[in-house]
Amino acid sequence: MQDAICKYNKHKGGLTMSELVDIHAEFGRPRSSTTNDVSDHGAVDISVVMPCLNEENSVGLCVSKAWEGIRRTGLRGEVIVADNGSTDNSRAVAEAAGARVVHQPRRGYGNAYMKGFSAARGRIIVMGDSDDSYDFTALPDVVRPLDHGADYVLGSRFAGQIRKGAMTWSHRYVGNPVLTTILNVLFKLRVSDAHSGFRAFTRRALDKMALQCEGMEFASEIVVKAARADLRVAEVPITYHRRIGESKLNSFKDGWRHLRFLLLLSPDYLFVMPGIACLAIGLLSQLVLLGLTGSSALAGKIMLALVTLAGSQLLTFGLFAKTYAKSIGLDKKSRVSEWVERTFTLEHGLVCGAGLCMAGLAVVIHQSVEGWGPVAAGGLSASTTILGLLSMVLGASVWFDAFFLTMFHLKRPSPAVTLPPSEFGAEPREAPASIAVSGGAAN
Repeated sequence: MQDAICKYNKHKGGLTMSELVDIHAEFGRPRSSTTNDVSDHGAVDISVVMPCLNEENSVGLCVSKAWEGIRRTGLRGEVIVADNGSTDNSRAVAEAAGARVVHQPRRGYGNAYMKGFSAARGRIIVMGDSDDSYDFTALPDVVRPLDHGADYVLGSRFAGQIRKGAMTWSHRYVGNPVLTTILNVLFKLRVSDAHSGFRAFTRRALDKMALQCEGMEFASEIVVKAARADLRVAEVPITYHRRIGESKLNSFKDGWRHLRFLLLLSPDYLFVMPGIACLAIGLLSQLVLLGLTGSSALAGKIMLALVTLAGSQLLTFGLFAKTYAKSIGLDKKSRVSEWVERTFTLEHGLVCGAGLCMAGLAVVIHQSVEGWGPVAAGGLSASTTILGLLSMVLGASVWFDAFFLTMFHLKRPSPAVTLPPSEFGAEPREAPASIAVSGGAAN
């Protein structure tokens, strides 16, 4: 086995098809502790899943190393290659090395993995790239924490070794550390390598994470979902090797996809905190400028009113985002969120919005009776008028926002129920979504 690995490593510049077949035959010899018989249902302990897109020079070696790693664990396993539309000999090479190949026509790192996960039968699932950047013979080290109570294991490159030429300077010292730090801050985590591709988790953990991202942000999603699902997480140091072949990573595009995903799952930092800051600055500064006169003071008061409006909008966006995230299972309920749901009901929102509108309207009407001349001077009259107009706009916004927020709490209609044919021989028909058929009674 080791001779075959050494032989392959000496040819990392590329191998002929005949050399690949020879090495795959060496790796693919039957092993007593593993199985690649897909008909042997229920006998699989560990499933190694790899995405693949035009990796004919490396996928065979990765599959073979995965079989060796499975053998070292003493478990029975399988190797699954999720092909993402390869146009070279990747599929044939993977199959020759003993992998079960599944096809995912929809491009994307996450799409390929989810296809592979859906085909996996093991109680333990290991994921890793098929470019030989991760050493699958180290499987025992990665899965060992799962036997000691962990639900999810992250192989950390930064806690282990990064071989020369394995990672570009920008990725090693800028991209990965910055994105990992942002993730740790936003989600209060302490991971050292949020974008490692070598990980392991139990079947139960996979089900609880409910992964759905299609692109490279899939790596960040696993870390975030593991934390929000309260999984027991462990890190192990790994060695990151120089990949075989060209990288499919687009530094700017994929980096932005990671950052965008993290921000979208962090409404507190994206909306709520900036909204509170804008509201505080706008309203407190209005009080400071209350008695000042002059055109500059008037312009400042108008600008601060706009800042206040922006803050209120950011707060409502945050409320919408958090409510939606909880409705689709991306966020957990908390005491604060439950209090908000109880307090900000449709009826409360309508009353509050109407109250703000009426108060603002009263101020504006009073000023119109007194005359608009003092307003132009930018003094107290200008401040009260601006606050009155601001109250009217905020009230209208709250009024409509209350309706919009309530839409998130509406339950989805039940699936259509097929009713039996009538006694007169009519065709089967579907019950309306609003009718629940149970025990012969419609509620």
